[in-house]
Amino acid sequence: MKKLLQVRLAQGHRTEARPEVPANFPGRPEFQPERCVDGCTSCAETCPTGALQPGRLDLGACLFCQECVPVCPAVRFTPEFRLAVRRREDLWLEGDAYRLAEALDEKARRLFGHSLKLRQVSAGGCNGCEAEVNALSNVVFDLGRFGVQMVASPRHADGLLITGPVTEAMREALLKTYRAVPEPRLVIAVGACALSGGPYRDHPEAHNGADSVVPVDLYVPGCPPHPATILDGLLRLLGRL
Repeated sequence: MKKLLQVRLAQGHRTEARPEVPANFPGRPEFQPERCVDGCTSCAETCPTGALQPGRLDLGACLFCQECVPVCPAVRFTPEFRLAVRRREDLWLEGDAYRLAEALDEKARRLFGHSLKLRQVSAGGCNGCEAEVNALSNVVFDLGRFGVQMVASPRHADGLLITGPVTEAMREALLKTYRAVPEPRLVIAVGACALSGGPYRDHPEAHNGADSVVPVDLYVPGCPPHPATILDGLLRLLGRL
């Protein structure tokens, strides 16, 4: 026991005061349409999900794989981890403009701003996004210090946090879980699969994301998104930034 206490004291304060990511983290791309070559379709042909199109980039479908960078002079990835938005159409990147998530209205902030309980639903995910969501509860990110907690039952929740493309096998389960959450309720979609279907987009057994089944209040892109990206989105939604 003495040795454990000595190790813990030597570690010091581990919780981050604010979300941070490594300098080489592949975050929000910078897209410069003016650098596109007329008639060039190399980017679209390279992108595995069709996220990159001539003149614009869909961050909702982007896997952040960076396969486009060697063939497209208009794209480069930055370490910017702030990515969450309120509307699906805001995930389209067509230059420097990018509209980050805005806070809930005043009434909703009074309800959820100081205590938010979420039920996490893996709707056919690969466990990548699920692992990053779990990391939010560790000592580094400590989601609970902001009054946000994951709960076991939807009847104890204020909303859902959904990962995965919503497979046909999970569609009814997701709907039942959504209906079990008392109104008013929030829905947060995390990861490319939950936003657009990701690499399973248009598959006959997938539903191209959460908003094809339930209304979504916050979209968090990434494959998977960094815990700092998810945390930043949640805090923006609650008006805590």
